[in-house]
Amino acid sequence: MARRVLQLLAPVALAAAVASTGAGAAGPARTVAIFYYGWYGNPAHDGAYQWWTQNGHSPPADIYSEYFPLRGVYSSDDPHVLAQQLADMHAAGVNEVVVSWWGRGSTTDERLPALLAAAPRYGLTVAAHVEPYPGRTAESVAADVVYLAGLGIHDVYVYNAELIPAADWAAVRSQMPDVRLFAQTPHVGFARDARFDGVYTYDIVGYSGGIFARYCDEAHRAGLLCAPSVGPGYTAFKADGDVRVKPRRDGATYDSMWGAALRARADLVTVTSYNEWGEGTQIEPATPAPGYESYDGAWGLHGLAADRAYLARTAYWGRRFRSTR
Repeated sequence: MARRVLQLLAPVALAAAVASTGAGAAGPARTVAIFYYGWYGNPAHDGAYQWWTQNGHSPPADIYSEYFPLRGVYSSDDPHVLAQQLADMHAAGVNEVVVSWWGRGSTTDERLPALLAAAPRYGLTVAAHVEPYPGRTAESVAADVVYLAGLGIHDVYVYNAELIPAADWAAVRSQMPDVRLFAQTPHVGFARDARFDGVYTYDIVGYSGGIFARYCDEAHRAGLLCAPSVGPGYTAFKADGDVRVKPRRDGATYDSMWGAALRARADLVTVTSYNEWGEGTQIEPATPAPGYESYDGAWGLHGLAADRAYLARTAYWGRRFRSTR
């Protein structure tokens, strides 16, 4: 019980510290951005479980992840959960929350205003991660960008951008307001021809740190921003049957990817992810539970320190990133 109380009180204390130091001001120029998912639900807040049940799982004890959240099977619509999560990100040295967005009228769109209202209290800006929603075209995304910019969003990341031809993107770029547009693609030439402003990788299995130097060099020569994606590991079998695994190696995987991003002279570092529990890429605090993996042993830490270890390590790497030239 004492351990749980400490976990719940930590974000409250941090929020007070943020308010007293005026941390709502613009963050450092060298951005650490993190991919965030606001799609979770539970009966108490939403009438039913959302996402936790994927692939036939039965919450609250049985969920679609190899890890179990310290906050339990939460709802992303719970303002207390959102406040704790934003406090986590601030403590981890994150500047930008890149929220998964599935188009106008989706649940992720309906929950966007709450995130936009709360994030500045923790010194965070909000970006949109435009997913491949049904009927997505270059023209629809151009209209989306107008809508999102009207809400105050200035960075837009487009997942799997190559589903749409480069010529289609280029044709609508002038219809978009002044935002930074990032393409998730391994092909820098595609992003250049499509008139994107930058590139990112997101997938930490297919795109390891070993490609970052070449990737960023190509991006810089093309005049694009380079935002390679780092992550702690990957395991998605419970969610979708994917047998691929990228082991965490007690934190060594995360360190290796961060080190590669810094050596590649990244302009931004994107983190996959804060809370994609189904793919096991999350750095949100997890707790040991029967039948689930845990963070115990990461960087030699145990107990609550291990549960929050990836947040602390993100802060460490963020400081190193911002101190490099």
